[in-house]
Amino acid sequence: MKLADFDFHLPDNRIALRPADPRDSARLLVVEPALPLRDETVRDLPGELRSGDVLVVNDTRVIPARLKGVRLRGDSRVVVEATLHRQTGPAAWTAFMRPGKRLAEGDRVVFGEPGDRACLLGSLEATVTGKGDGGEVFLAFDLAGPDLMAAIAERGVMPLPPYIAAKRPEDERDRADYQTVYAEADGSVAAPTAGLHFTPELLARLTAMGVGFERVTLHVGAGTFLPVKTEDLADHRMHAEWGEVPEEVADRLNAARDAGGRIVCVGTTSLRLLESAADESGRIRPFSAETAIFITPGYRFRAADGLMTNFHLPKSTLFMLVSAFAGLDAMRAAYAHAIGTGYRFYSYGDSSLLWRAGR
Repeated sequence: MKLADFDFHLPDNRIALRPADPRDSARLLVVEPALPLRDETVRDLPGELRSGDVLVVNDTRVIPARLKGVRLRGDSRVVVEATLHRQTGPAAWTAFMRPGKRLAEGDRVVFGEPGDRACLLGSLEATVTGKGDGGEVFLAFDLAGPDLMAAIAERGVMPLPPYIAAKRPEDERDRADYQTVYAEADGSVAAPTAGLHFTPELLARLTAMGVGFERVTLHVGAGTFLPVKTEDLADHRMHAEWGEVPEEVADRLNAARDAGGRIVCVGTTSLRLLESAADESGRIRPFSAETAIFITPGYRFRAADGLMTNFHLPKSTLFMLVSAFAGLDAMRAAYAHAIGTGYRFYSYGDSSLLWRAGR
């Protein structure tokens, strides 16, 4: 398929700059094969599920992964900005950096600005150890493990998506807004945004009616925001992200499906992880590895029956994924309806509940 197949016009005023308040007051568009579209709200979700169904959520926690600093090379000084992408070791990260062309192997980078919170922990420095084909810069920090994560937390800001960051600066409110209520495992540089709609009260209602709740972890990298640059989708390569499906979670999900329950992934990250963990027969296996799975129409889904997800960018890999899941024509119609009736798009926007085509 071609990139142009996934293009659509989105008015600029449909991009949400703040989340709904309360979280579960966001709108929810239900897309079910062969049935009319239905406009609901997220707090209506219990009425769309039944006892025995299981919600699978990504419990990754967003770190304040955007860092400002100075590149040092002899007497030369250049102001730089890094968005951490993926941790590759106790002291090692890949990052997308600006201006990337001004960086070379062996450069030293000192992160933090005079007068900011960095003074609490002293210096945070790294050495550029190389550059990748996809534009990544490889950084080896002087600190490692918990000390490194604490230093990043002191200096960094929440890495708001570029379509929000271009319109307003990050602020303290985003430290809570851009985090799910069940976030636990530090490591993401972007939120699993479908989960931003859940409240403790909504989770309690779902549990009371017999809906299961299982946690998996996929650390979302900054590559999720990179545009697709190849017209032929067969030429596009996804950036790898690390994920884990514990053995006990896999066993419970398989048991739920055997008993007739439906597996509903909260977010494309949970879905991509379960599909990476499932075998050809649809059994979910324990998984702890990187995945670069790229899902486009024609993909045969093995693990997920439903998907709760926000509204995505034109020509993005995420719009391709939902088109594979619910059908390209169905998603074109759903997005046209959403735009025409005032749904809010992207990370802080409204949500949808998709049931898999051909189920």
